[in-house]
Amino acid sequence: MAEWLKRGKPETERAEDDAKTRLVVEQTLADIEARGDAAVRELAAKFDGYTPENFRLSQGDIDALMAELSDRELADIRFAQEQVRNFAQAQRDSMLDIEVETLPGVILGHKNIPVQSVGCYVPGGKFPMVASAHMSVATASVAGVPRIVACTPPWQGKPNPAVIAAMHLGGAHEIYVLGGIQAVGAMAIGTETIDPVHMLVGPGNAFVAEAKRQLFGRVGIDLFAGPTETMVIADDTVDAELCATDLLGQAEHGYNSPAVLVTNSRALAEGTLGEIDRLLKILPTADTASVSWRDYGEVILCDGHDEMLAVANDIASEHVQVMTDRDDWYLEHMTCYGALFLGPRTNVSNGDKVIGTNHTLPTKKAGRYTGGLWVGKFLKTHSYQKILTDEAATLVGEYGSRLCMLEGFVGHAEQCNVRVRRYGGINVPYGEGAPYREPAE
Repeated sequence: MAEWLKRGKPETERAEDDAKTRLVVEQTLADIEARGDAAVRELAAKFDGYTPENFRLSQGDIDALMAELSDRELADIRFAQEQVRNFAQAQRDSMLDIEVETLPGVILGHKNIPVQSVGCYVPGGKFPMVASAHMSVATASVAGVPRIVACTPPWQGKPNPAVIAAMHLGGAHEIYVLGGIQAVGAMAIGTETIDPVHMLVGPGNAFVAEAKRQLFGRVGIDLFAGPTETMVIADDTVDAELCATDLLGQAEHGYNSPAVLVTNSRALAEGTLGEIDRLLKILPTADTASVSWRDYGEVILCDGHDEMLAVANDIASEHVQVMTDRDDWYLEHMTCYGALFLGPRTNVSNGDKVIGTNHTLPTKKAGRYTGGLWVGKFLKTHSYQKILTDEAATLVGEYGSRLCMLEGFVGHAEQCNVRVRRYGGINVPYGEGAPYREPAE
């Protein structure tokens, strides 16, 4: 039976926080819809202290910001984007348009068509999330999205040069320095100066995630990406320092980032708790990570790997770092997660920043029913059909006519009947199903 050596906030308190967030977002989105640019400007002034004449950056603005970066910094951004693009392109190449003849004269197919406009939110109020631009903007570019809008909040009172460079190099067509609910709302609802998009993607804080949830349906979204979550699955093949480092490395994201250790080693569990206390005394971001660990950190001691697997699948964490004597066994049997990081040589930061997989991943147990952002999210698979011969039109029409009448849809049946009469020369009385005939050999 699993034993919790440390628990986070109870679910009731987490639900109360979510309810408060929902109300704020609902009121804010209604204000944006009613007052457009005026509401967006007031919100930007209130939350970011940033009210330029135009929130959209000109090409001159972009060039000037990129000039602030060193050649090394630009090369690093380009390297990371190349990895993301390479993997996204390989994924895109795996998605084929198809056309098949399922019966003589009956052609069915599908086409993968890019979403026509996408709004990419790149967080950056607390930390400038350069990598998030690769994950959304560059991936949308590989998918062939013809209009890519990117929004990011100001950082320390102005646009962050590295984030803007990543957006521009990734392929953004419009870049706005806007953050929070006002950015997501403006992109989805539209204002006097920002045309609405068809889809929203990208991670963000609890307010951004809730805004996307409330806007879903009006626009498409990638997934419900809430606060960062991380899980370490480890046995006694690794040490406490490695586990503690991997847990705190994600806990520094925010004050509500769950970090969970699942292990079958009591010595490792207790050692990791002690090591976390030590690291929090020297970690520069401890003011954030310590609150996250206090309120959302958990250590779960299990009897063995089967129980560790069951606990991990139940939690369905966004990031799952596996460091055991059977990493590939977890790869084979894990079913609910955002992304796996297998073995002590890799870590979540690889996926966050550079290795090439996408770091926008499902949270809050959404890994039970969806994967993360990938090039396929920007593509819509649309089917089509055509009938090329009179014989095929007659055959399919006869079956269709009878099946429509089985459901009571007489008008539907007549769509089939008129073809049967016209292309098969068979007299089907109006409002009746086609007679059954043995198909020709």
